[in-house]
Amino acid sequence: MIDLLVAGGGPVGLATALYAHSAGLSVIVTEPRTGALDKACGEGLMPGAVSALSALGVHPRGRPLRGIRYRAGDKEATATFRGCPGLGVRRTVLQSALRTAVEGLNIQILAQPVSGIEQHKDHVVAAGVEARYLAAADGLHSPSRRLLGLDTLRQAGGRRFGIRRHFQVEPWSDLVEVHWSPRCEAYVTPVADDFVGVAVLTRRQAPFEAQLLDFPELLERLPRHAATKARAAGPLRQRSRARVRGRALLVGDAAGYVDALTGEGVAVGLASARALVASVVADDPSAYERGWRRSTCRYRMMTTALLWASERERLRPMIVPAAHALPGVFRAVVNQLAR
Repeated sequence: MIDLLVAGGGPVGLATALYAHSAGLSVIVTEPRTGALDKACGEGLMPGAVSALSALGVHPRGRPLRGIRYRAGDKEATATFRGCPGLGVRRTVLQSALRTAVEGLNIQILAQPVSGIEQHKDHVVAAGVEARYLAAADGLHSPSRRLLGLDTLRQAGGRRFGIRRHFQVEPWSDLVEVHWSPRCEAYVTPVADDFVGVAVLTRRQAPFEAQLLDFPELLERLPRHAATKARAAGPLRQRSRARVRGRALLVGDAAGYVDALTGEGVAVGLASARALVASVVADDPSAYERGWRRSTCRYRMMTTALLWASERERLRPMIVPAAHALPGVFRAVVNQLAR
């Protein structure tokens, strides 16, 4: 019997396996999908995520990011990161770098799904594997969360979606640019020397090209044709009744997700993966719920507050002008999120 079975071979699942191996635990990953896994996301890593990956020995190729810029009409606000930069990196490159690290440690990856979870007093059984604990890292719409009865069917707030495409063009900035319109936001992230990713967060169900019409200044900078097909994800807001059910623990997006508005998904996922492994080492699954709340508190509070303001018709147009008028406050908030 192994110590930990990780369900899900995305970045957080693979990082969980690396943390477990580093802690001296025996671990297996199960992931039915093959090849480099992609996801509709902004593809910008905050400095905290870059540091955490480096500590794991993972150094994906990408473009250094100096900070974040908000833009709306003739107003803009820029906040640079203190200390080390962030990193713009394609999701497939990040996932491949983590998988290479996992395979380099001879951690087994089983190409099969978790279709059932059996809970026993001192172990769990899933995907034909007996393990002391299960880490469910199987994404936003986690099948494991549903199998464990931890899904919350009614999600609070409006339904937001993310849509992303890439454009082959030399990046014009070393910042993540967030363009605000009255209806949605567009995130522009340099991910290679000749590639930028554009991700739109929106409630409006319309093709990517129709969403971009809200951003005429951005359209002027982009080639007429995108280099990759549109990839979508959502609804983004996901809740879980709890992070722990017996010896099964939810981590990453499976544990609950607020929104991609502040760009912290990978950093928060890595922090919760560390908390999960610490609870397995201590043989105290109840400690993980507390650890998860501590490691995600800043993200949940700040993202919820910004999302609340962005949903108010009177407040949304004031967000970028306020950041422009209060640059010190904007820098402080960004660097809180960047840690």
